[in-house]
Amino acid sequence: MHDFLTKTRFSGNPLSILNQFLDEEKTKELVSSTDNWKFAGYVIDIGFNTVRIITSDPYKKAIGGMPRGSFLIMVPEDLEGIAPHFSLLRVSGVAPTPLTNSVQQTYFELHKKSMPELDRWTVSELQWGSIDCDLLGMFYPNPDDAKKIEFSGDINAVVSAHRYRVFAPDERILNIIINGMVKSELNQSIGKLRLTECRLPFNNAKSNLEDVSVQISLKDFLGARTAMFGKTRLGKSNVVKIIANATIEALASQSEYKCGQLIFDINGEYANTNHQNISLREMHSEHCQVYALIQKDETPSKPLRLNFYTDPSEGMRVLGSLLQAEGNLSGYVKSFANLELPTFELCNNMGFGEKIRAYRKIQLFWSILNQSAFQANEGELKALIPFVANGPNGFDPGFTDDVRFKVYSFIDAESGTSDGVPARPKTLSQMKREYASIAKYVLNSKDPLLSTSGQKNELFDGDDVVMLTFLNPNTGRGTQWITDYKKYHSPDAQNLIKQIIDDLNGSKTVILDLGSADDKVRKYFSNMISTAVFQEQERKFTSNSLKSHFVNLFFEEAHNLFPRTVKDNTDVYSRFAKEGAKFHIGMIYSTQSPSTISQELLAQTENFFVGHLSSQDEAKSLGKVNVYYDGVQEDILSSKTPGYMRMLTQSHRFVVPVQVKHFGS
Repeated sequence: MHDFLTKTRFSGNPLSILNQFLDEEKTKELVSSTDNWKFAGYVIDIGFNTVRIITSDPYKKAIGGMPRGSFLIMVPEDLEGIAPHFSLLRVSGVAPTPLTNSVQQTYFELHKKSMPELDRWTVSELQWGSIDCDLLGMFYPNPDDAKKIEFSGDINAVVSAHRYRVFAPDERILNIIINGMVKSELNQSIGKLRLTECRLPFNNAKSNLEDVSVQISLKDFLGARTAMFGKTRLGKSNVVKIIANATIEALASQSEYKCGQLIFDINGEYANTNHQNISLREMHSEHCQVYALIQKDETPSKPLRLNFYTDPSEGMRVLGSLLQAEGNLSGYVKSFANLELPTFELCNNMGFGEKIRAYRKIQLFWSILNQSAFQANEGELKALIPFVANGPNGFDPGFTDDVRFKVYSFIDAESGTSDGVPARPKTLSQMKREYASIAKYVLNSKDPLLSTSGQKNELFDGDDVVMLTFLNPNTGRGTQWITDYKKYHSPDAQNLIKQIIDDLNGSKTVILDLGSADDKVRKYFSNMISTAVFQEQERKFTSNSLKSHFVNLFFEEAHNLFPRTVKDNTDVYSRFAKEGAKFHIGMIYSTQSPSTISQELLAQTENFFVGHLSSQDEAKSLGKVNVYYDGVQEDILSSKTPGYMRMLTQSHRFVVPVQVKHFGS
């Protein structure tokens, strides 16, 4: 009666299937139907972390083999009157038995004498073996809700080994093991369970266990950090696409959660369909918005540009990197490519004299851009350089009347004209003309007031002279060197940020197509847009309007953004790692080696997908970062099948081997 009441109480619990499973296995044993028996062996030694079982070849054949990494369940010999529960084991290796030495001696003698056959008593003795297993924890009914399952990373008690029996789970039990603790919200399939890389059926018996679908909850990824590790060409990008695709599909069918996705597509594979894969944009054209540096006819997109005028420091850095990529630079072009310009914030904090020099450097840079036909919003630019007494004012460099008279008198003498001194510049093109005239004067006159010996009372320092030379050289291409880089510029780039933020707030997937771009251009856009996303989510948090709106950012080659040795803990990426969860900012980052990533970020990472690693040091470092990967390093080192991942999410308490489905299939 007590057993009946117990079974009735837990009849609505998924673990009630365990009673049915054990009854079926008992019936098979009674009628000697052992061909499909799930019995795996007996426990001969048990601890709180490991279990050793004894098994036999017929048992292994019946269950389809017992490879390393496979799951077994350990149950008490009698569950009558108690709640259905089982302990989860993972096969870790072969262990010696008490008769190992005797068995090896028998093998030695047999092979030595080349005996063709064994008597059945000897065969019976030799087919027994021992297996070591890791004890991962226990599944049992929730004490507060009889219809729910709980999992603990330990077991409540250890009794004598003979009180336990070990079984291989069938599809029903395995589904509980793999998916029983996954949150039901925003649930999606990511692939199939795959216990081993080897696909050859053991003993020619096909198992249905690997037909078990592996589920994930996208709620585990919202506002969380997710790492993708593994050698190149083994499926990291495919997993990223699967997660991004699953997020779009899961959110489309509900209204509680909102999530914008921002993908930094450094190879153009998420935005553009190629001969190998369909793109995420093509799969979900109504939910995706592409911003491209180089727009393609076959891929609808908006232009991705930066405004070199409004951010002269980064603009000069980007132009310099593009020039350096040309190679074979010499003279003033090489010097120009290595220049650094101040930010407007830095200028505003300078003393009077330094501020004048800094503003003039920026104006000179603007003149170079104007000479190269970079378009500008002049009203916006003019306001960036406020009035400075006897110094720059908008587009007026603020040179004294004496300096301007000398410069334009020299120009008239050189050209044989008598135009005289023009009015002070009021437009960008007039300012460019003034600096071009000064460049000609500096490079061709011998006026000591404008010499380049480095004295503080001189108008221009060495960097200024480099820019003046680049603007109006006596020989060479000058500003024609950067004319081709206009494709990276737009005077409306500030609106770009607003458009992207609006798309993310509308739960769109924004793909930044950075294919074929220079590394520094990529870094510029990554910094600029990441900072804007952080500020927007922080604004929502402080105004109490964050609610259930998340943003997930996808980074490839993450070791460049989150290096192991982080000198600046205040950059936007470090803030993502530390404060992202609070502001509902999630990150999905991928790289080949876990040892190259910031240890602080790894310690904060909740979800992992690990493919093949070829270095023992890398595999060991993974085990140190996350204890759940301790014990599966050998499998990670030996398996090289694309898409074969060892997955761990917030819902899972142990590593799950999964063959991630191919995106688009």
